[in-house]
Amino acid sequence: FAQDYPKRPITMIVPFAAGGTSDVIARAVADQMSAALGQSIIIENVGGAGGSTALTRAARAEPDGYTIAIGNAGTNAATYTIYKKLPYDFLRDTTPVASIMQLTNMLVVSNAMPVKTVQEFIDYCKANPGKINLGHAGVGSSNYLICKSFVTAAGIDATLVGYRGAALALTDAIGSQIDGVCDAAASVSQAIDDKLVKAVVVGSTVRLASLPDLPTSAEAGLPEFEAQGWNGLFAPKGTPPEIIARLNTAARAAVASEAVKKRFADLSTVAPDADELAPDVLQQLVTRDVTKYR
Repeated sequence: FAQDYPKRPITMIVPFAAGGTSDVIARAVADQMSAALGQSIIIENVGGAGGSTALTRAARAEPDGYTIAIGNAGTNAATYTIYKKLPYDFLRDTTPVASIMQLTNMLVVSNAMPVKTVQEFIDYCKANPGKINLGHAGVGSSNYLICKSFVTAAGIDATLVGYRGAALALTDAIGSQIDGVCDAAASVSQAIDDKLVKAVVVGSTVRLASLPDLPTSAEAGLPEFEAQGWNGLFAPKGTPPEIIARLNTAARAAVASEAVKKRFADLSTVAPDADELAPDVLQQLVTRDVTKYR
């Protein structure tokens, strides 16, 4: 069976709406994996419940290698502890394929906000308690955790507004329907370049090459706001190891391709090193973050 795989198109489930970080990453990687596998990979966006709706669908799919899903620290670790009951168990019902990207998260605000720096934003929030709305991709998503982390670190009272995907939240921030968005630099970099929103802080230990003037959280006096994450590919539990190996090889070829490298650079993200692409490394990331968020 594995020697003939794949004989037909593969479905890659993305747990959020089109246009968000996970979707952009999935499409870039899927194009190159398709070339390596000799079969097309169809993207299926399945939003809702912080990504758990999509992961439920992926976990319940036939373990034949024709359904895989992209996940992150939010979908595969945080929701495990945020929701009292889930219809599946991440560690029991999914098998890691490969870690495909490391990313940095940040906070951007609407141009209508009368602030330019993170301290000005915090001061404004404290002067207007409960009146600031920050958008995210749903409870349990990595964006939600970024928002919670920032609000806690900054000691502010803000309302967190969930969407079916971070791209929808960004659209509302651009239109000033909400005051800001917690999201990956990959998702908001173009909007920042186009001056549609304002970047105020990045949750990393080093400044972004694409935004050298933007302070890190530590430089801004918020060392507790550390928001670096990952994206990886998962398959249903029971998928034959030979097929997991084939998918892993295709994922390695994808992230090593010039097309994906350029796309990741444009998004202010990086691919993992070769030794970080092994399935067991992704499993370690999930286990670590389940403990962290619990």
